[in-house]
Amino acid sequence: MKLYGHSPSSAAFRVRIALNLKELPYENVFLNLRKNEHHSSEYARVNPQQAVPTLIDGDRVLTQSLSIIEYLEETHPLPPLLPASPPERARIRSLALLIACDIHPLDNLRVLRYLLHVLKVSNDAKDIWYQYWIAEGLRALETMLSSDPQTGAFCHGDTPTLADVCLIPQIFNAQRVGMDLKAFPTAMRIFDACMKLPGFDRAQPSKQPDAH
Repeated sequence: MKLYGHSPSSAAFRVRIALNLKELPYENVFLNLRKNEHHSSEYARVNPQQAVPTLIDGDRVLTQSLSIIEYLEETHPLPPLLPASPPERARIRSLALLIACDIHPLDNLRVLRYLLHVLKVSNDAKDIWYQYWIAEGLRALETMLSSDPQTGAFCHGDTPTLADVCLIPQIFNAQRVGMDLKAFPTAMRIFDACMKLPGFDRAQPSKQPDAH
């Protein structure tokens, strides 16, 4: 398998975690989003959206991080990132989608660039936007995690799931902009538990060959 990504990209980070947890070998192809390497005509032929990640598995070209992870779950079911029970699977997907669809899209690089370069907001205003939407999402997530007995050592039970795979990159994003995360003790407890596992640790941006 070949994974097109960029070390700080939350979406690519998710896929690296999933591949590591499932102990699947893969080749990294790094594209520097800050240098617009994903906008090349060559990469457009791989992924018309010109976004990361893209996973190549044989003759299959897979895009969108959650779709890629669900594909990995279906083709390499062990260890599972989703339990067998439909209600449990729905809860995990709800937590994952809160992060991947409600928090992350508002704070990704292309949105921040649009704020700065098209709408001409100040850098301080951009940072306020960034932190506001992360905090809004994490407040809801913290309540969902802390109030539900299904939360264990991880977001759901005592083994990592798709929800944890999405949580950890989002916490890294928050830390990168210096957010105070004391208001989210359950999420941070889970973050600490995840980062003790090699699959999460090896996937972090600072440990990738293109890290700056």
